[in-house]
Amino acid sequence: MARKEDIFVGLDIGTTKICAVIGEMTDDDGVEIIGIGKAPSNGLRKGVVIDLETTVESITKAVEDARHMAGIDIDRVYAGIAGGHIKGFNSRGVIAVSGKDREITQQDIDRVMEAARAVAIPSDREVIHTLPQEFIVDDQHGIKKPLGMYGVRLETDVHIVTGAVTSAQNIIKSVNNAGLGVEDIVLQQLASAEAVLTDDEKELGVALIDMGGGTTDLAIFVEGSIWHTAGLSLGGNNVTNDIAMGLSTPNHEAERIKKLYGCAMEDMVDPEECIEVPSVSDRPPRKLFRHALCAIIEPRIEEIFELVAREIRQTRYDDLIGAGIVMTGGGSSLAGICELGEQVFGLPVRLGMPKRKIGGLVDLVSSPIYATGVGLVLFGCKYGGISGFQSNNQQFHSIFQRMKEWFADLL
Repeated sequence: MARKEDIFVGLDIGTTKICAVIGEMTDDDGVEIIGIGKAPSNGLRKGVVIDLETTVESITKAVEDARHMAGIDIDRVYAGIAGGHIKGFNSRGVIAVSGKDREITQQDIDRVMEAARAVAIPSDREVIHTLPQEFIVDDQHGIKKPLGMYGVRLETDVHIVTGAVTSAQNIIKSVNNAGLGVEDIVLQQLASAEAVLTDDEKELGVALIDMGGGTTDLAIFVEGSIWHTAGLSLGGNNVTNDIAMGLSTPNHEAERIKKLYGCAMEDMVDPEECIEVPSVSDRPPRKLFRHALCAIIEPRIEEIFELVAREIRQTRYDDLIGAGIVMTGGGSSLAGICELGEQVFGLPVRLGMPKRKIGGLVDLVSSPIYATGVGLVLFGCKYGGISGFQSNNQQFHSIFQRMKEWFADLL
């Protein structure tokens, strides 16, 4: 029987699906995936809850399926958050090292992190993450762990992620109404990075593109740390809507056709291949060339990639992405998407699937659609425990305290 403190649950609350993943920590700091549940999501739009009751029903269904597969009861989850309301920016904190001997203590590290967080943000926004990039001791850059070093001046560069307070509160309330508590709210692309990126990629420089149904989220890693986050309110649903309009077919049929026959590059399909397209109402289905479908898909995917490429260029980190692009999320499952990405970005592009540090039901989660769910489990294993958030990292402890306050406001 697994100990409760060794069990971690990731809840990916997306625009098109809600996915629950249960993992058990192993002795070698890996994770055994023991339960998976998935349910359609109809209560969100572009990553934001718009129908609380429907969202609660979907969460309940996904969690119950995961519970049944794992054969255990769960009461707390790590929930993902994404959407166009997510904003990230970099900040710096500077302090004088306290103490007569000038040895850097944990108190000094906490103080410099607080100094970096001391920035003005609008009252309708809340800090979700404060992620250290590097510490600087007396102008010596590139330090990851300054504890115990000697110095007079301690600085830190951090990446701060903020989101709309109401969006986070609605996620917490949806999970609570499904009979669960929220251990922490985690940026979805940060969670996905835990599951699909290698340490070498993060160190060399890599851009992670998490393409979901309602949003496309970006995270840029340089020298092992996250340097930029952004979200676009465009995703796989926009492709589905284009197909439905262009082929005059219902949306659910457009989604099915996209998954079965879709390709991001028209040149990659046989020009003579035909597909059957259902019509609306009682009209008979029609036969169309498959390249007509791909001619609808390619411009929309290209538009999304161009917007992401513009975002990357504006950061001025485009020359630092030596490892290229990693695509993940349900929208990245489309055939030809990596080939089109290489054309648009001018960089190598690979598909990211959650295979790092996991065992158990690996075959069931070896798909980009489970990247966030598995990543949330890995995040929990790395930074906390299911029976109470415990971490030697002060920033994550403060996040948990803030979430408890938010949760209390809902009662």
